[in-house]
Amino acid sequence: MLARNYLLVLLILLILGSDAFAQEKKWSDAGELSFIDTGGNSNVTTLSVKNLVKHRFSEKVEGSWKIDILYGKSDDVKNSESYLTELRADYLFTNQLYAALIGGWLKNKFAGIDARYYVGPSVGYKFLMGPKHFLKSEASLNYTKEEYIDDTSGKYLSGKVFALYEYSFSNKNKFSQSVEYVNDFSNADNYNIGSVTAIISALDDNLSLKSSYEVKYDNEPVPSTLDKTDTILALTLLINYN
Repeated sequence: MLARNYLLVLLILLILGSDAFAQEKKWSDAGELSFIDTGGNSNVTTLSVKNLVKHRFSEKVEGSWKIDILYGKSDDVKNSESYLTELRADYLFTNQLYAALIGGWLKNKFAGIDARYYVGPSVGYKFLMGPKHFLKSEASLNYTKEEYIDDTSGKYLSGKVFALYEYSFSNKNKFSQSVEYVNDFSNADNYNIGSVTAIISALDDNLSLKSSYEVKYDNEPVPSTLDKTDTILALTLLINYN
């Protein structure tokens, strides 16, 4: 019931906000909704909500706010729950070269993380800009503080390398592949690898379907009894306002 209420509230907010985003071209909003609720012999509820708001302050400066929520339970036992929020400010030196300041917070107890705080600069370059092929890469330096579910904590300086490739089949249909690697400079064995493969198919100007497969690998999870690899296979409704 709680998951249904979250879904209903988000849908109402997105619908009510559509006119405002359409009138102000400096703003854009992209929401993702995935919801599964089964009954009978198997009672499974899964809710995934993502939202990305962008604002262009000037020709050189833009900002964004990302929210990511995942909630799941099976036979009334919670088996997944994570929350992420991230703020980002970008400065565009050229159409291809840019720098950013990124800060965020993550909570995922099923992955051993009671809280993760991170902040740091990033620099990126767009190698390909279409019309069919798009490729960009970023390198980031982050100060990270983590609190784990076993009541331990850690602070470290980390580096992240991220790459995103997109291929547009048409104006509204595309394939994307992203890969990221995060490494703790004080402990070479403490690293994370992430990958997202997706195909997006447009339904109309504002709605699309996204099929995706996400892999998250943590080489040194805390506590060490946790699995190192998490995967998510999803079919998601995308709602875009530009």
